Amino acid sequence: MDRRQFFRQAARRTARTALDEAARRVEARARHWFRPPFALPELDFLLACTRCGACVEACPEGLIFPLPARRGAQVVNTPALDLLNKACRLCEDWPCVAACEPGALRRPEPGEDGAGPWPRLAAAAIDPLVCLPYRGPECGACAGSCPVPGALLWDGERPRIDPGVCTGCGACRTACISRPPAVRLQPPGTAGRRIEHRG
Repeated sequence: MDRRQFFRQAARRTARTALDEAARRVEARARHWFRPPFALPELDFLLACTRCGACVEACPEGLIFPLPARRGAQVVNTPALDLLNKACRLCEDWPCVAACEPGALRRPEPGEDGAGPWPRLAAAAIDPLVCLPYRGPECGACAGSCPVPGALLWDGERPRIDPGVCTGCGACRTACISRPPAVRLQPPGTAGRRIEHRG
């Protein structure tokens, strides 16, 4: 290997390390909000998103909102989901994704059966200290609320969530009558962080 090749490889390694570090930092910041369905990985999302607001306008549930300026110039006006107050209805035609011309929201190609995968919006879990059936009284308010087969399961009268199937749409949280809701939502792969939501 001559000197020129050595320096080229060193430059590539340095650039790759810098890119990996930038991706790690933006992913860490993104643990404070939920992105819309089929959002690209955070760094790619920020590079692609033009802050046009088309997905915000396209959402029939009014679930998508622009992040406020207090979150920083890097992410201001990029779209987030208000899953702490509303549920994503997992619309069949994904209007938010269809409205995204830059491709920051990009639905994967369908499989052999013609169906694509569900998006992963959040990590959901039931808090047994809040969920009524875990404390004695019967409830069942969330029964029938889940749009994803096999995500909300039952052990007798007690609900539980299969994290490998659940999309984190928040439908069971919206149906929950406990206050605060017994269903906790966090951005995928995170825990214990304050989440940005609309008012």
